Amino acid sequence: MDFMQEYEKWLASPALSQAEKDELAALKSDPKEIEARFYGPLEFGTAGLRGTMAVGLHNMNVHVIRHATQAFAEVILAEGGDAAKRGVAICMDCRNHSLEFAREAAGVMVANGVNVRIFESLRPTPELSFAVREYGCIAGINVTASHNPKEYNGYKVYWEDGAQLPPHHAEAIAAKMAQIDLFTGVKTMSWEDAKASGRVTEMGDETDRRFMANVTAMINDRESVAKVADTFKMVYTPFHGCGYKLVPEALGALGVKHILCEPKQMEINGDFPTVASPNPENPEGFYLAIELAKKNDVDFILGTDPDSDRVGIMVRNKSGEFQPVTGNQTGVLLLDYLIGAMKRAGKLPEKPVALKTIVTTEMARKVAEMNGVRCFDTFTGFKFMAEKKNALEAAGEGKVIFSYEESYGYMLGDYVRDKDAVTASMLLTEMAAWYAAQGMTLFDALEKLYEKYGWYAEKTYNLVMPGLDGLKDMAELMRSLRETPPAEIGGTAVTARKDYSDGTVTDCATGKQKKMELSGSNVLRFELADGTSIIVRPSGTEPKIKVYILTHGADKAQSEANVKKYGAWAEALKK
Repeated sequence: MDFMQEYEKWLASPALSQAEKDELAALKSDPKEIEARFYGPLEFGTAGLRGTMAVGLHNMNVHVIRHATQAFAEVILAEGGDAAKRGVAICMDCRNHSLEFAREAAGVMVANGVNVRIFESLRPTPELSFAVREYGCIAGINVTASHNPKEYNGYKVYWEDGAQLPPHHAEAIAAKMAQIDLFTGVKTMSWEDAKASGRVTEMGDETDRRFMANVTAMINDRESVAKVADTFKMVYTPFHGCGYKLVPEALGALGVKHILCEPKQMEINGDFPTVASPNPENPEGFYLAIELAKKNDVDFILGTDPDSDRVGIMVRNKSGEFQPVTGNQTGVLLLDYLIGAMKRAGKLPEKPVALKTIVTTEMARKVAEMNGVRCFDTFTGFKFMAEKKNALEAAGEGKVIFSYEESYGYMLGDYVRDKDAVTASMLLTEMAAWYAAQGMTLFDALEKLYEKYGWYAEKTYNLVMPGLDGLKDMAELMRSLRETPPAEIGGTAVTARKDYSDGTVTDCATGKQKKMELSGSNVLRFELADGTSIIVRPSGTEPKIKVYILTHGADKAQSEANVKKYGAWAEALKK
């Protein structure tokens, strides 16, 4: 694609406002920035679109939103039957322009004859997944960039099961986008005209009530919460986002009396003024919550990301300081707790199953299997866990009680098919209260789990590779690891290589290959002689390669030493 030609096309288009044309005109003497914005379109994948907000082909703006929605509308119409009548559910987060983008998407859908159900204002991502299922919609759209910095926005797309799009539908939308002219090929309608058409239904409190009825039905142990309700205290922060309303409501329904919400971060604000990154994976964002917790003698802090699909927790350790609990650790704690709580409540199904991704700790498998629960791996992404859940349950092979990935995402129940920080927040708090009733903090509980199941340790290394050169570097690194794979890593022999692109497993001693169940994803896994696994994959949403170290040792010191040793190899990959 000739980026200057595309730039001139945008400048000349009557679809652009004067302000948008002024923004582009200001770039005339900056060819590098013009190239960055126009060298090609944002790639539409199973996670939809994500990029920085600016005028340009490779950015998030109303024109790109309309273009993607036109393609999505055509894929929906191609389904025939009552697909257009069933319509699309649309949701948005707290980010700048999210409401505007959501209404633009609604206008395109209605202009194409597709009915729309749209939330009146921002809502948690899991409620969008719920709404698709609850109202029998053919699809869903969520305008969100999840936990990304404030400059970003995104466009997530869902199918009728409430999960993000399967690959064949994403490919169909991408193919349509390649055929449709971004300006002249799109049918549009203003928000006011769309509402007047009779094809738009706004969702609000009634949908909240239906969603929350399902959330609170997941409570296992009100009695233990009631026992400590007068003394148990917690701090919650929504990081300026969508969890501000329904998460405290869920905690109140659980019976928690002392919920201290961090006041500055309860403010809905797409600029995220109190944090550099609104991501619960980054412990530095919890500084205000920690201050509040220390002032009020609280042991447990909980935070949800801007679209309230991820949740992170911090706990007070033996020295009185707050430390983050990783996504892997949180999932292990919750899985172990849920198995016990469901047994005590008589709610554990006959054939219980837990799901995790290939990059999630193997400790989860140990916890599951030692407690009579089967554990399956999937590719990274809740659409794959949703597929596996649907397949297992349809075949009568098991009932999924919990699904999670290491990046702070947890899926529970049957009413959503995506990460759900509302339900997870409630059950994590139930767990913290239950341990409090046993005289333990979650820090104590985690130590006990390591003693019981073994000393596992994990770390993810992010090799950031931005810009045009970064995409080439990422592809080159994956190519190099395939063509000249390491025989040893950190002085330990590689015993097996798994290439998830073609589903092959290579025995390094004999060179023999066999097939595994999973294939079709650009991921490499190196299994070492000491039981460590190292997984390398490009991120699906950000310009970086992720390297996951999954290891264990005889004790905490050995497992941490393993992480450090193999981490040095991971960091050297970028050099």
